[in-house]
Amino acid sequence: MPTKTAFLSFVFSALCASAAVAQAPLTVIDWLGQPDNSPPLPNTVLLEPPVAGSAAQPQITVTPLQALLPPIGLVAPAATGLPVDLWRGSDPKTIAKLIRTVSVQDSPAMQSLLFTLLLSESRPLLETGDPVLLARLDRLIILGATDPAQALVEQVGPAKTPAIFRRWFFTTLLSGDEDRACAAMIAAPYLAPNYSARVFCAARSGDWPTAALMLETAHALEILPNDQLQLLDRFLNPDIFELAPPLPIPTKPDPLTFRLYETIGEPLPTAPLARAFAAADLRDVAGWKAQLEAAERLTRAGALNPNQLLGLYTERSPAASGGIWDRVAALQKFEAALNSASSDEVANTLPAVWAAMQSAGLEVGFADLFAITLARFKLSGDVADLAWRIRLLAPSYEIASHSPPSSSARNDFLSALAQGRLGNLSAQATTSVDQPGTDQKDTEQSNAEQAKSRGTLVSLSPAAAFSALAHEPLAQSIARGFNDVTPVPQQIRTLLDNGQLGEAILRSMALFEQGAQGNLGDLSGSLAALRAIGLEDTARRAALQLMLLERG
Repeated sequence: MPTKTAFLSFVFSALCASAAVAQAPLTVIDWLGQPDNSPPLPNTVLLEPPVAGSAAQPQITVTPLQALLPPIGLVAPAATGLPVDLWRGSDPKTIAKLIRTVSVQDSPAMQSLLFTLLLSESRPLLETGDPVLLARLDRLIILGATDPAQALVEQVGPAKTPAIFRRWFFTTLLSGDEDRACAAMIAAPYLAPNYSARVFCAARSGDWPTAALMLETAHALEILPNDQLQLLDRFLNPDIFELAPPLPIPTKPDPLTFRLYETIGEPLPTAPLARAFAAADLRDVAGWKAQLEAAERLTRAGALNPNQLLGLYTERSPAASGGIWDRVAALQKFEAALNSASSDEVANTLPAVWAAMQSAGLEVGFADLFAITLARFKLSGDVADLAWRIRLLAPSYEIASHSPPSSSARNDFLSALAQGRLGNLSAQATTSVDQPGTDQKDTEQSNAEQAKSRGTLVSLSPAAAFSALAHEPLAQSIARGFNDVTPVPQQIRTLLDNGQLGEAILRSMALFEQGAQGNLGDLSGSLAALRAIGLEDTARRAALQLMLLERG
C-alpha cells in the first residue's frame, strides 16, 4: 500500500510538471520570454527526486509595485506624437540642464519642437522635487509663454512646493491674475517667495493695517534692501510721496518689482527687460504701440500665435510713420490687396510687406498667415518667385514645392528638399559625373533650351541641382543630412537604442544649433538624427528655413 501511494504521488507530480512545461510563461518583459539556449542538464539530475534542505516554510519577500506617476502637460500625446514616458531612462538633472540651455533663437522649426517638448504630457522622473518640471516652467517663462506656464503650474498644483508656487506667483503678476496667488499665499505664508510678496499680497487683499505693520517691521529689522523698502513705502503711502522724484530704474527687476513700479505710476518699459515681461504689455492697460512691440517680440520667439499679432496690426490705422508704424501700414495695404482679389495689387504690395517682415524677423509668422491665400493669385517674375519661397516657409511647404515658378538649380534643390527627394542626391550627382562619354551640364543645358523654345517649364534633375550648388557648403551639408547612408551621431544613436527619446531629441536640437552656426558636419548629423527619430517634418522645415531666411 505505501508503494502504491508513492507511485501515485510520483505520477501526479510528473503530470503537473508536464503541464507546467507545456504552458509558455506570459511576461511583459521581452528578455524573460526568450528561449533558454544553455546546454541541458544531465539526465541523472532530472531523475533525482526533489530534496528539501529544511521542513521550515520558505521566507517570502513582498515588494509593493510602484504606481505610475500621472503625466504632466497641456497637450495630449495623440496631438504631439510623443510618448508619455518621454524622459524615461535619463538623468533628471541632465534633462533639466538641456531644457534650460538648448538654443532655438534663430530657428522657428526648433522653437516649435521645443514648445512641443515643454507642453506635451509626460511622466515626471521623480515624485517630488522633479527638476525637469521646474526646467520646463523656467524655459516657458524665459520664452515669454507665461500663460502656458501658469496653466501648467495650475495642473500640477501651485501650492505643492514653494519652488512651484514662486513660478506661479510671478506668472500671475505678469498676466494680471495675482489675486488668486495672493489668496493662496495668505492661506499658507510659508509659500511666499520673499517678504515683499507678503506685504504686497496683504495690501492687495485689502488688509492695509497688516501690510503697514509688516512694512514697519521690515524697516526696523532691516530684512529688505533699501530700494525695496522705498518702493513698498510708495506703494502703501502714495499720498505722502506724491511730489517725490521718481525712483531709479532697476536694471534687472523681478515681476513683483515690475508690478510695484506700475502700481505707483512709474511703469517700466519692457523692451530692455527679459522677454517674459513682454507678456505684461499684451494687457488692455498697455498702449497700442507697446502691445504691437510685445506681440512682435513674442511671435518672433514662437510664444504667440501669429493671428494675435495680425489682430493687433489691423486694429486701427497707424498713428505715425517710421519703425513699427511702417510695418503696420505695409501689412494693412497688403491685406487690402488680398481682399481686392487683384493679382496686380498683390504684386505691388508683396515686396514691401515682405521687406518689413524681414526687418522684424517675422518671416515665418507672415508665411503661416498668408501662404495659402498667396497660392490663389497668378503672379509672374520676381514676385512669383518671392511668393513661392514664402509658401515654402509655411506648414504647407510640400504642396507649394510642386509648383515652382521657374526652373533653376536653387528652386529645384528647394523642391527636392521640401518633397523629401533629397535623400540620395549626392550619390546621383556623383554617378552622373562619373559616367563616361556624358557631359551632364551640356545635357541639362540642352534640355532647358529645348523646353524654352517649346514654351514649357522643365526642372533640372536632382543630380544637376546638387552639382550646380556644389559651391554652397550649406546646401551640400543639408543634402548629406537627408542621405539615408549618413550615420546618426553615436551619442544620439546610443540614446535611441536605450529608449531615451526625450534626451535624444534635445541633443539633436543642440547639435542643429551648432551646425547652423557654421559647423556643417554637426548640421548633417543633426538632420540625420531628427529623421531617425521620426521628426522628418521638423528636419525639412528647419533645413528650408536655413536656406531661405537671412539670419545674421
